[in-house]
Amino acid sequence: MEYKISNRLKIGAIVLIVLGVLGVGYGFMDASSVTKENITEFLANEDHHGAHATEGHGKAHEDVATHHELDTHGEEAHGAAHAEEDHSMSHEEHVLHQIHNRPWSALYVAAFFFFMIALGVLAFYAIQYAAQAGWSPVLFRVMEGITAYVLPGGLIVLLIAFFADSHIFIWMDEDVVAHDALIQGKAGWLNKTGFMIRGLIFLAGWSVYRIFARKFSVAQDNADINDNRNFKKNFRISAGFLVFYIYTESMMSWDWIMSVDPHWFSTLFGWYVFASMFVSGITVIALITIYLKSKGLLTFVNNSHIHDLAKFMFGISIFWTYLWFSQFMLIWYSNIPEEVTYFVTRIQDYNLPFFGMLALNFIFPLLLLMNSDYKRIPWFVVMAGVVILCGHYIDIFNMIMPATVGDRWFIGIPEIGSILLFGGLFLLVVFTALGKYPLLAKGNPFIKESEHFHY
Repeated sequence: MEYKISNRLKIGAIVLIVLGVLGVGYGFMDASSVTKENITEFLANEDHHGAHATEGHGKAHEDVATHHELDTHGEEAHGAAHAEEDHSMSHEEHVLHQIHNRPWSALYVAAFFFFMIALGVLAFYAIQYAAQAGWSPVLFRVMEGITAYVLPGGLIVLLIAFFADSHIFIWMDEDVVAHDALIQGKAGWLNKTGFMIRGLIFLAGWSVYRIFARKFSVAQDNADINDNRNFKKNFRISAGFLVFYIYTESMMSWDWIMSVDPHWFSTLFGWYVFASMFVSGITVIALITIYLKSKGLLTFVNNSHIHDLAKFMFGISIFWTYLWFSQFMLIWYSNIPEEVTYFVTRIQDYNLPFFGMLALNFIFPLLLLMNSDYKRIPWFVVMAGVVILCGHYIDIFNMIMPATVGDRWFIGIPEIGSILLFGGLFLLVVFTALGKYPLLAKGNPFIKESEHFHY
């Protein structure tokens, strides 16, 4: 059964990319229009028109700005002293940095979100092979199509990090590092050269596995009926890859996300990010499977396969919540200033996205997918999937934005433009990859079991 990306889908993806580029470009132009020369006038106009209320933060108190200034720029940031006493940077300069950080941060959040979907699918695919799962081989081609985005998506994230520099990662600012003993102590790890080298090693390992897994999967289709050598190769490399993955995914989450707050750390963070990417990846498998099935393709996929994907969406959403609460409860209960500040800033300045994310990632999946019958209804699974993906975008937003834009957050043109840009690119790469090989991995030794799977 062959699939070719339709002209309508291709044109739609290109339109999204173009709109995204325009939105991102507007974000950078808008940010660059605020300069050292006019920042005082800009803030005076903002206070006069009450812009903070319209941008969702309600009020612009000086103590919150001070808190962000100290936290973001790496000082011992959690006392009650004023910024003028603890940091040489003026309030105006600090706000100027936040304004200029916003388009970079919006771009980075969206780029990482779509990349992590593909990486989550790659882990799920490897688990299916390593476990020799009998229910999922009919979905392998869909997974292989989605994982085509791992390499381009990862390279884009690294490129944004490289060019954004200290707009996202404050430890890349030599002036800040010079006045911060704690970041200086981490300089052996937190340096731009090491960051890029590690990122390329991670991407190389993930991509090499993806290339060989795809190669062996296709070769198995063309092998003799009793020749399972390619399947066995896939089994072995998948088991080895999962060991590599669990280490590199954790280190990637420290580098690419946690280091935006170089004073803060959590030993659970790698698992927390993994749960987010895993449930997002499984959700996209379900959405693309349902879409292809609605087009008369994937006739061998039945309601039981959709049901199992929805079970994973439900189960991993609960797992994500468990990890989120474990991280939050221990930090909040111990109340160590340099740890708890992470949640203080998010609860104070990101109240709506912080608690809204919890509703989208836990309460909605719990209510929508708990019932077994609903997991078999495609439109219902799609509705739950959209909610989950929105929730996990906001999760990444909450991880990055407080450290880069402080209380000046807003989901506006730069953020929406970035989502459109990388969403269009994701669709183009994934659906083009889906058209390269038949949609059924017919040579897989478990394919008959998978085709006749019923639960």
